[in-house]
Amino acid sequence: MKKLKFSLIALSLTAFILSSCSHRVLDFTLISSKNVDLTKGASFVRGKSRVEGKDMVHWIICFPTGTVNIKEAVDRAIESTPGCVALLDGVIYTKFWWIPYIYGQKSVTIEGLPLIDPSLALNSTESPTYGKIELDKNGEIKKVESLSSNEYLALKGKIVKESQEVKFTNSEEIK
Repeated sequence: MKKLKFSLIALSLTAFILSSCSHRVLDFTLISSKNVDLTKGASFVRGKSRVEGKDMVHWIICFPTGTVNIKEAVDRAIESTPGCVALLDGVIYTKFWWIPYIYGQKSVTIEGLPLIDPSLALNSTESPTYGKIELDKNGEIKKVESLSSNEYLALKGKIVKESQEVKFTNSEEIK
């Protein structure tokens, strides 16, 4: 009987220590932390898959390392999709777990469908990760060429080799 009682207490204590909480905070139709020009609303496109943004803080011993911020989670979700200006039909929820006096985490997560402004999405894809941009005399873009990382490093090495070292005189040496 004592063994069964001890097992139940140990199981209950383990379940209590390793448990976590999750709360649904808010369901929303439209949310954004960016300035959105709603006059262009007819041109906005609904994303095909849901995106997620998360902000998390750690609890060490019994002290949090900060506070969770819903705006940060919204920003991360919006910025995960090029041209996204808002999220549609989503949910915000918080999670918390803690092993007493050791470690824990608290987080806020937002999920939703991205609302994409096609004009912003096009602008974000115009500039390649590695590329060469040629400008005319007026500073207008003449040509944009996409490069692989190897081509970029080769071109960079060539430019550095061809550049000439310029020595400046020290103002103390002139005296």
